[in-house]
Amino acid sequence: MFVLTALAAGGIAHAQNTTQSESTMPDYSIRPFSIAVPDAALEDLAERLQRTRLPDQIPGTDWAYGTNTDWLTDLLAYWREDFDWRAQERSLNRFDQYITHIDGVDLHFIHQRSPHEQATPLLLTHGWPGSIVEFRHIIDALTHPEEHGGSADDAFHVIAPSLPGFAFSGKPTEPGYNPERMAHMLASLMQRLGYQRYGAQGGDWGGIINRILAARYPDRLIGLHSNFVLASAPRDPDILAATPAADIERREARQAYMANEVGYQQIQGTKPQTLGVGLNDSPAGLAAWIGEKFHGWSDLPEGDIHDKFSREDLLTNISVYWFTQSITSSARIYYENRNVPMNEPLGYVSVPTAGAIFPKEIYLTPRLWAEQSYNIVRWTEMPRGGHFAALEETQLLLNDIRAFFAELE
Repeated sequence: MFVLTALAAGGIAHAQNTTQSESTMPDYSIRPFSIAVPDAALEDLAERLQRTRLPDQIPGTDWAYGTNTDWLTDLLAYWREDFDWRAQERSLNRFDQYITHIDGVDLHFIHQRSPHEQATPLLLTHGWPGSIVEFRHIIDALTHPEEHGGSADDAFHVIAPSLPGFAFSGKPTEPGYNPERMAHMLASLMQRLGYQRYGAQGGDWGGIINRILAARYPDRLIGLHSNFVLASAPRDPDILAATPAADIERREARQAYMANEVGYQQIQGTKPQTLGVGLNDSPAGLAAWIGEKFHGWSDLPEGDIHDKFSREDLLTNISVYWFTQSITSSARIYYENRNVPMNEPLGYVSVPTAGAIFPKEIYLTPRLWAEQSYNIVRWTEMPRGGHFAALEETQLLLNDIRAFFAELE
């Protein structure tokens, strides 16, 4: 489908083997990419972790004031003494990865083709504070379904980009990269890869960006699968009156819970640069900031974050942010979303849409409300799970993706 060029040198530094004059010219080719964190970066991290200075905590407050210090102490000790980044690097590098230049930024992406040629192309779009790491346990099952409880008819070709400013993608050097602009970039990526028709799946910002993609390019999308279905309260009093009371109660309960969980939105939407100074300089601060979100936005009946997320998964995701120094550039998506209006109203999404509704998602939308904004053809109320569905409830999400796209055939 495209010609592979020589492997980009330098791993997280992308291609650094160009001359000065060549480096000023964008490279629109599709270049293979491999993650290769320099040894010096690992040594620097180890030294910083060794010098960690944690704050005090009021006894008995657990997570009420923010990240629990005992939990963080344990995680940082594991990161320093037991976590094997090279093993995780090899695990991520088993996926085929590439870089291409789109709209002023080098865009990194996984492009894992299934051996089944009839497979459906599927765009997987992550959110914040996630990354392509969120999809590490689902890609093999999507591309090789016969090895994971499915059949060849369930096969997908997976395209999983790192959003601009995130992880191994380039960092925007000018304002304006709001979700709408990112949606257009993903459309360009899929077109460059030769996919004329494809499905899209995502949560968090991925769900928002994919919704815009579906609204702007309805002829290109086979279907939209979202575990982050957002819709405003309808103005029609009849629709409001017809909304089941249980749906309203669940929505209000999540709103009440999230009242103490949205401080990050305010600072990242207004002063991300100031926040980024601390998080980019301190691995402990970064782990606390990201770890708090995984704890607070997930379905943890016993309250233990490691019941759902292994230390390896958490620290791999955190390490990707650390080694690429992308916590500040990724947080700017909140600022851009707040300050850069869309070029045109979003409008109704006519693309067939599936909602995978996990009970501990940070926002819950009643189906009747969602139907005013999307062409809802499938709606699955999950028995458990929260915001990071691909990592937290991989099998539930996988089953729903398979079922939805099978129904569209």
